[in-house]
Amino acid sequence: MRIILLLLLFTGCTSNVVKENIVENVKIEVYFCPEDDCERILFNFLNSSEKSIHCALYDLDLDKIIKLLEEKQAKLIIDDNNYQNFSFDVKKDSSSRVMHNKFCVVDEKKVFTGSFNPTEKGAYFNNNNMLIIESSYISRNYEDEFNELWFNLNQTKISYPIVNYHIENYFCPEDNCGKEIIEEIRAAKSSIYFMMFSFTHPEIANELVLKHYEGIEVKGVMESRQISKYSRFDLFKFQGINVKKDNNKHNMHHKVFIIDNETVITGSFNPTKNGDYKNDENIIIINDKNIAKLFLEEFRELW
Repeated sequence: MRIILLLLLFTGCTSNVVKENIVENVKIEVYFCPEDDCERILFNFLNSSEKSIHCALYDLDLDKIIKLLEEKQAKLIIDDNNYQNFSFDVKKDSSSRVMHNKFCVVDEKKVFTGSFNPTEKGAYFNNNNMLIIESSYISRNYEDEFNELWFNLNQTKISYPIVNYHIENYFCPEDNCGKEIIEEIRAAKSSIYFMMFSFTHPEIANELVLKHYEGIEVKGVMESRQISKYSRFDLFKFQGINVKKDNNKHNMHHKVFIIDNETVITGSFNPTKNGDYKNDENIIIINDKNIAKLFLEEFRELW
C-alpha cells in the first residue's frame, strides 16, 4: 500500500469570506490500475462509510460496487450516456456537457479521485490512477461540487483552493483548470513528464513547446487511439519533444503531469477545450516529492 502522510496548513475562505488557517493531518493513498486491485480498494473505501456516500461518476458498471452503493443508500450523479436504473438515489446529468468526474466523498471526511472510472475496463484493462485522501477540508471541496451538481446550483469557486502550497484542488469549468495547469508548467525548472489519454488543448501544448525550447526536459506518453488531426502528438514530434504512443492494447487513461519530480497534477481532466470550458471535471495538484516519485515510477513503466 502506497500511503503518504502530510501535515498541512490550510489557507482558505469561510462562507463569510474570512481567511483562516487550519492545521490538519492528511493521509494520501496512491494506486495504479490494473497493477493494484482498484475495484477491491474502492470497495473497501466505500464500505468504510458510516454516514454518507456521495459520488459523481462518468461511468459505473462494477456489480460489487453497484450493490454496495445500493446497500449503503448512496447518492450518485452519473453522465446521462451511462445512466442505468440503479435501485438507489441516482440522478443523471442530462445537460449538453459531459459530466466527466470520477470522485466519491465518504462521511464528508475522505475522498476518492483520479482517472479511474469504476468499470471492468477501468479496473482491469486500462491504465489509471486513483487517490484516496483523508482530509475534511479537501472533502468539503468535493462535497460542495457534488451538491452543485445534485441540486443544479450555480457554479461557484471552491472554499479551500490552496493548502499551504502542498495541495490545490479545482473544478472545471468554473475554476479555469487550464489556466492553473499552464501556471504550473510555466514554473517548471527542470522537467515535465505527462501521461495523457487525450491532448488537444492548444494553449497547454504551446506552453510545453516553449518550455522545451527553454531547455526543460519534456517527455510524454499518449493514448495511441486518441491521436488524430486534432491531437497535439504531431506538433510535439515536429517541435522535437520526446513523445510516444502507449503500448496498452486497451486504453492508457491517465491524465497526469509530473513537474520537476515534485509536483503531480491528476484528476478527470484531459487537456482539451471541452475539458477546460464545457465538461464537469476536477483536478488536484499535489506538491510532494514522495507522491511524485510514485507517479514517476508509473511513467517509467509506461515509457
